[in-house]
Amino acid sequence: PAPPAFLIEECISERNVITLVWQPTSSIPIDRYTLELDDGAGGTFRKVYRGVETMCTVEGLHFRSVYRARVKAHNQAGESQYSERICLQTSDCELINNVTFTWFHLDIHTSVPEILLTNGNRTVTSQLSEDRVILGSTGLSRGVHYWEFTVDRCDPGGQPAFGIARYDCNKEIMLGLDMKSWSIYFDYKRSWFLHNGEHFERTDGGIHAGSVVGIRLDCNRGSLSYYLNDQPHGPIAFTNLPNGIYYPAVSLTRAIQLTLHSGLEAPSESEESDEDSSGGGTGTETTSMATTVLTLPSTLQSKGLRQ
Repeated sequence: PAPPAFLIEECISERNVITLVWQPTSSIPIDRYTLELDDGAGGTFRKVYRGVETMCTVEGLHFRSVYRARVKAHNQAGESQYSERICLQTSDCELINNVTFTWFHLDIHTSVPEILLTNGNRTVTSQLSEDRVILGSTGLSRGVHYWEFTVDRCDPGGQPAFGIARYDCNKEIMLGLDMKSWSIYFDYKRSWFLHNGEHFERTDGGIHAGSVVGIRLDCNRGSLSYYLNDQPHGPIAFTNLPNGIYYPAVSLTRAIQLTLHSGLEAPSESEESDEDSSGGGTGTETTSMATTVLTLPSTLQSKGLRQ
């Protein structure tokens, strides 16, 4: 078959996610396509998709990197030459004095209609008395990232949970109750770490209107830790997190209103507690992000959009 061709005007890059679209260039039947992507640093190509679809989204890429892509076609007669290469640059990240700053907002499409977003999708509240999860707009897989939530309102009984989650976590329960989310949740005088339904490391110090909760995710070392009002809060909450893509996440009820602050410099490790939490503090989840996502040799994951 003839080499396929990328539809340049339909190939897009948003944050650390790119979408590639291509088409056949002849009427000869095609059995499948193979899409390959390099490592974002001019390295070797690797397969990220094989199938009949002509569109693929690749997630969990490096920020501020230029990725080269190529695609070829297969049928019973053999395989085509590779297409002309296309280059796409990831964005939404700034490197200042070798420190990475990542900006994101809350993604209304990851939650229920009763979750309300304002202020450029940075302020969130709920109309429900039950906990509901909402995710950030950017998946994180490499580097060190830090973001904060200001507690705008905390009525009696409010217990918000802050942390990270896989995209396909259970969004109709408190964050941390399933195996695909990790969190800390607060009441007015103390907090607990929570993962897969296990509560541990009760720590004095609760939240009220005006409190600021900081979340530090180190994807390189697989650790998650917390800050309360600019001070380390408890030991390092979770270590040995599985590789993969994590989304900033929060769960809340109508008793709570929160405002997200992203694009912040991560505190250095020396500012954190040297203690690690035990028991439920280690990541044990091995399930892939979704059944439609291919597990690749690196942190790259891809999924076809047309089913």
